[in-house]
Amino acid sequence: MLTSPRRTLAASVSFCALLIGAAQAQNATPSLPIPDIVITATRTPLAITQAGSAISVITAEEIAKESPKSTADVLRRVPGLSVVEAGGPGGTTLVRIRGGQSGQTLVLIDGIRVNDPASASDEFDFANLVATDIERIEVLRGPQSALYGSDAMGGVINIITRKGQGAPRFSTSVEGGTYGTKAARAAVSGSSGPVSYAFSATGFDTAGFSRYGYRIGRIEGPRVLPLEADGSQRLGASGRVSVQLSKDVELEVGGYSSYNGAQYDAGFGDFPDTPSQSQQRLFEGHTRLTAYAFDGLLRNSILVSATRTNRHYRDVSYFGSLTNPSWSNTDYVGDSLAAEYQGDLKLGTFGLLTFGAKVERDRFTSTSRDVLPVPSLPRENNDASQTTRSLYALHQFTLFDNLHLSFGGRLDDIENGDRFGTWRATAAYEVPNTDMKLRASVGTGAKAPSLFQRFDPTYGTPDLNSEHSVGFDVGVDQRLLDDRLLLSATFFANRFRDLIDFTFDPAACLPTQPFGCYLNVARARTSGVELSADMDVIPTWLRIKAVYTHLEAFDQQTHLRLARRPQDEGRIGLIVTPIAGLSIEPSVVFVGERFSSNGEKNKLQPYARFDVYADYRVNDTFSVFARAENVTDARYQEVYNYGTGGRAFYAGLRATW
Repeated sequence: MLTSPRRTLAASVSFCALLIGAAQAQNATPSLPIPDIVITATRTPLAITQAGSAISVITAEEIAKESPKSTADVLRRVPGLSVVEAGGPGGTTLVRIRGGQSGQTLVLIDGIRVNDPASASDEFDFANLVATDIERIEVLRGPQSALYGSDAMGGVINIITRKGQGAPRFSTSVEGGTYGTKAARAAVSGSSGPVSYAFSATGFDTAGFSRYGYRIGRIEGPRVLPLEADGSQRLGASGRVSVQLSKDVELEVGGYSSYNGAQYDAGFGDFPDTPSQSQQRLFEGHTRLTAYAFDGLLRNSILVSATRTNRHYRDVSYFGSLTNPSWSNTDYVGDSLAAEYQGDLKLGTFGLLTFGAKVERDRFTSTSRDVLPVPSLPRENNDASQTTRSLYALHQFTLFDNLHLSFGGRLDDIENGDRFGTWRATAAYEVPNTDMKLRASVGTGAKAPSLFQRFDPTYGTPDLNSEHSVGFDVGVDQRLLDDRLLLSATFFANRFRDLIDFTFDPAACLPTQPFGCYLNVARARTSGVELSADMDVIPTWLRIKAVYTHLEAFDQQTHLRLARRPQDEGRIGLIVTPIAGLSIEPSVVFVGERFSSNGEKNKLQPYARFDVYADYRVNDTFSVFARAENVTDARYQEVYNYGTGGRAFYAGLRATW
């Protein structure tokens, strides 16, 4: 039986009421910790206790405990996020926030947009994210276009790399295990006088398993046994250098680069298990100049950045016979060049005013060449570009010492395309003497059509409009038991209109588009509850962390569930420290029933995956660690007919000095 949004809201209100009662019952004067600082919620440093938006922080320690085969796995620790990986390490990995599309999730690396302009909907493939000295990941949920523009309809994931400070710090690690997996990492960071630096490199290699059909008892279509393994190789490097030119001026130069080479299966044709290969390269480089004026009242920041995503596919498929393959090579290149100014003006008792302007030019090219059965010369399929000009402002201020408010808006103007405005407002109220924060946010989102959707010569529609949404959330964060227990509950709801969808209707497309086209035809609604708990059950010995999301996501035209949106999912983990230096962390990830295709087709069964991580610090320099994944050998699918790894074991050595 489906849970209605009213019942979902009632459950959220009941949970909040329990928190309020507990807050009133506890001692009114617990010790207060130093508040954590986040950047993404307002584009400026902000105490998380003052944030009106729903935001979560994943620490470097948590990232280090996840397998290097999939950095996106660490995002399962955040409520409201859904991660889908197509057939194991190196396969396409997409993240959705609160039921939105993957292309409605804006991904930043050190504040730089890295969504792929050459993809069908500007999404970011997390298979290209290699954990190279990531200091923290901030996840901001809900429509954020008023702060960040297009792509931020569902939320923002900001990946922040380490900034060096203090004496030189070196670290390295190696590990290996099941499926012929090997990984290594090295990093150095520090500062000397006015210069700070941080560099890192990571490598990963696995023989893998067949993406199509692995550990699936019954799949559609014929297959050739045994299934061939689909391996992957990943490399990543990052660097960040800052120079304090004077007391008020700092210059930063940074960059990130990754390579993801993977074998994959076409998943269609008479024999879907194919020897296809892909090579994906991501580059991000930036220069940021920060200067203070008027005795520090005005902070000026000028940012120039460039990104490139290059994807090469050797696509092999079979129709009719294994001796008659179809083989083609295709390249997609997405470039983005941006310049941005941001000013932060302190207004004293009137708060902080943030304002800025941005110009960004995206370009998308693609070429292809047939190899078999009939070779062809290279042909250009796409060469399109567009420039987006933006203005934005946000005002933050505090009333009565504990009511923190913000409101702002943004205007985006797309070359030869749409122009749209977005807004948002937030409120956070720190209830006196209770360690409770009540928060709420409301805003609009907008997403410009991708270059592929507008200009592809076969499927594109040049006059597409932008997608639009409106959403809100209300929540409560409560600290109890002298800050040993943190509980959080959020209710959210979103409405989407003018969604861009692909249609095969010949009456809707041009006569020159017999195979279909893109149109603004879809509408959707999502709502749900996000819960989280973090408790030191026995200080220094046992800690519990849990997150849970209940999601209702429906197509408003068909009234059917949206594809790949589980109704229920979550994670619960323990951190056990029985002796000094030893940490054992069992965890369970559970994902409920969902459909792999639109129209409630290809139902995927719910699953639970049990993992264990252990780490023992031998001395101040060395530690050994081990990881057991899918201990119960659960069989499950994240994409229909694409398998997932079985029981696996890994071990490694880490050194820091």
